[in-house]
Amino acid sequence: MKRMLSGFAHFCAAAVYLTTFPAFAVDNIESTTAPDLTSVRAKIEARNYAGALAELRGLADNNQQADVYNLMGFTLRKTGDYRTSLTYYTKALELQPDHKAAREYLGELYVETGDLPKAEEQVALLKQLCPGGCEELEDLQKAISMKNGN
Repeated sequence: MKRMLSGFAHFCAAAVYLTTFPAFAVDNIESTTAPDLTSVRAKIEARNYAGALAELRGLADNNQQADVYNLMGFTLRKTGDYRTSLTYYTKALELQPDHKAAREYLGELYVETGDLPKAEEQVALLKQLCPGGCEELEDLQKAISMKNGN
């Protein structure tokens, strides 16, 4: 993952993040209020979505936190529960409108459900959040491109 972070501390945090977590299920690495999501990420990486959902539901009951809601949305989307996934992405973005991963995943949800205009809205918002480019923007643009057959 290539993230534009300032400061040595963010660089070190990003280095640990890059070597520890899968590229396909990210959250906001700058968050300091999230519960420990290591076990959830491992389950997602192993495609154990039922196990991840069980753990996330417990966390969501006790934490109103954007990273928890974002990963809940991601996991639900991967199981095909698009409606509930949308609810959790919306919750994540209500708590943290600049959550880049939630914006990417919401856009991917729209791609998967065939709503490309709404996916493009997320592209536009990601361009505002990371004018120099970012992985979330690139990944969403790639998903849209693949859907369009490019």
